[in-house]
Amino acid sequence: MLRQITQSSVSRLAAASRLRTKQHWKHAHIFSTKTATIVGRNAGVASGIAGQQLLQKLCYSTSASEVSTEESPEEIVTGKTEVHEFKTETKRLLDIVANSLYSEKEIFVRELISNAADALEKLRHLQASDSSLITGKPLEIRLWVDRDKKQFIIQDSGIGMTLEELNDNLGTIARSGSKSFMEKMEKDSAEAKENIIGQFGVGFYSTFMVGDKIKVFTRSAKPGSKGYCWTTDGQGSYTVAEAENVAVGTKIVIELREDCKAYGSYLTVDSIIKKYSNFVGFPIYLNDSEVNTVEPLWTKSKNSVSADDHKKFYRFIANAWDDPQYTLHFKTDAPLSIASVLYVPEKHMEALGERTEPGVSLYSRKVLIQPKSKGLLPDWLRFVKGVVDSEDIPLNVSRELLQDNILSKLRIVMTSRVLRWLENEAKKDPAKYNEFFLDFGQFIKEGVCTDAMYKKDIAKLLRFESSATKEGEMIGLQDYADRKKEGQSRIYYLLTPKRKYAEESPYTEMFKKNGVELLYLYETVDEFVVNHLKEFQGIELVSADSPEAATDPLLQQERLDDTNGIALSEAEAKELAKWVEETLGGDLVKQVDVSRRLEKFPAIVLEHESPAMRKMMQMMEGSAKMVELPPMPTRLEINPDHAVMRGLFKIRSQNPPLAKMVAEQIYDNALCAAGVLDDPRSMISRLNKLLEISVNSAVLQDKKVSASS
Repeated sequence: MLRQITQSSVSRLAAASRLRTKQHWKHAHIFSTKTATIVGRNAGVASGIAGQQLLQKLCYSTSASEVSTEESPEEIVTGKTEVHEFKTETKRLLDIVANSLYSEKEIFVRELISNAADALEKLRHLQASDSSLITGKPLEIRLWVDRDKKQFIIQDSGIGMTLEELNDNLGTIARSGSKSFMEKMEKDSAEAKENIIGQFGVGFYSTFMVGDKIKVFTRSAKPGSKGYCWTTDGQGSYTVAEAENVAVGTKIVIELREDCKAYGSYLTVDSIIKKYSNFVGFPIYLNDSEVNTVEPLWTKSKNSVSADDHKKFYRFIANAWDDPQYTLHFKTDAPLSIASVLYVPEKHMEALGERTEPGVSLYSRKVLIQPKSKGLLPDWLRFVKGVVDSEDIPLNVSRELLQDNILSKLRIVMTSRVLRWLENEAKKDPAKYNEFFLDFGQFIKEGVCTDAMYKKDIAKLLRFESSATKEGEMIGLQDYADRKKEGQSRIYYLLTPKRKYAEESPYTEMFKKNGVELLYLYETVDEFVVNHLKEFQGIELVSADSPEAATDPLLQQERLDDTNGIALSEAEAKELAKWVEETLGGDLVKQVDVSRRLEKFPAIVLEHESPAMRKMMQMMEGSAKMVELPPMPTRLEINPDHAVMRGLFKIRSQNPPLAKMVAEQIYDNALCAAGVLDDPRSMISRLNKLLEISVNSAVLQDKKVSASS
């Protein structure tokens, strides 16, 4: 297999190679013609207009013959052509590789560039110990495309092949020269092994997905080596012959099929290179224009990368125009070898109704394996952008599917690291993190509800307003736990649409009076968050309107002595509670209790339905329209010390119809305060009637006062 290629992670060599490429390489270019020297030394491009025309031709032309090149001799077959049969189930295997192995045809570009990088890496490694292999040419990869001629050419200045290697590597499907090289270098150089990508020996044959005929010119870098031309149409045999004017390295000429001539387009191939092979460690030229100009920042040391470098790289990798608000440059060797650069954007698009796609791509030795990998991080972290590169990824032959559950291992390592990253950012600058949470909190909350493995760690990232903070200021659950009152064994919260409603709620009255902090949860999803979380570091999460809160000794009120003699006795209070329970009926209340913890409110409901759940049930029952569901009976808690309840105790026997209306209104008011009254308009008629009675009573009283005076 022509698996002679991989990207070099050795930045020093790559940088030196890029520098040498500034010298013009007299490459063997089959497309070179006399009319192709538009930009030659005698072109006389002196004006800005001429320069602009050149740029347009370079970017938009699909013809290699329109690009300036220095003419070099065309390869010529001079020796006797020998016909060989492939050494394994030829036709069938070629058909599998060409039609079934890869998910996308464009993958062939990645495979050939990876092969070329492997060849260059091999030569670089061998040159270090054998000066006779130094060719004097820059280590680089060059491609030419011509849509009109339906041709795709790729050439490297790498190690090349001898006749024996040509037959072994290309004559046998699934025979990998790179794998053999790795085995040979096993003891000599771990670095060289890490920089070789190819292991399977089938990447070269991906060319048959797009080509009818494949021609390979190659000459080994070994002194005195001859050049050869290898040709096949993929029908079970190939030919080999000696050739002249063959440069050291390998050149592949693909005659594109009619339905694949798009791969003769500059723009098409340019985008494929940038997608899959942009970070290969050698310069890549397409029609003499360098393509891979963005450096793989994750291969560099953290201290050598500036904030501006990260900004540019983020915009490239995320295809964005904003700046990253958080950056993680992360490397580790255990339990897996991982190099990563991750970013949190300034904004996300889900607020506008557009679901965010996963933003982290998986690379292996700087070659793209999975763009926007869905399995690399949990779905709730889809807002994170960046790159994860691992040299420990065992791939299948198409280099598209991961083996040995490696993705799940990577997911565990990376998820834990991202959680620590965000937690550290929150500690470093709480105000900045709170701004982040206002925009991205929905993802964190989604994580608590969907990620059972990490929900306890994700909970540390939650932020809420509380009764102890100013409006707009938020705290974490850890902050609450650290400053809770002595003897307090719960974290209390209240689901409320707005802070104003919370501060006026009957449920917060005792919290304020006794100095117990209360978290304010404003969003519907918050109810599902606390229900999934249940506790934080062993401290139970409890709603302020729950029976547990009603019985907490910290939230009770000491009853003062009744010096005026107007308060109801315990017996009278229980009598009133029984009357209210009978009047409202079992369909509305299942129990009425007496409680003296309230002060400004006559009654509250407990054990009521969740407002969010009730709305959800209505939508499910009614499909496209809301359907009114019968209310679930609640537990009513009355305050016998309130003036309304004392008055109700008196009028229940004096004016039973009025007392019934008052009891019903008290109950509806309690439901409204709890946020579970489906439609407040249902009590308007009763309210108007009570107002009428109240006004008439006041007028009548005034008349009596006037008459007596």
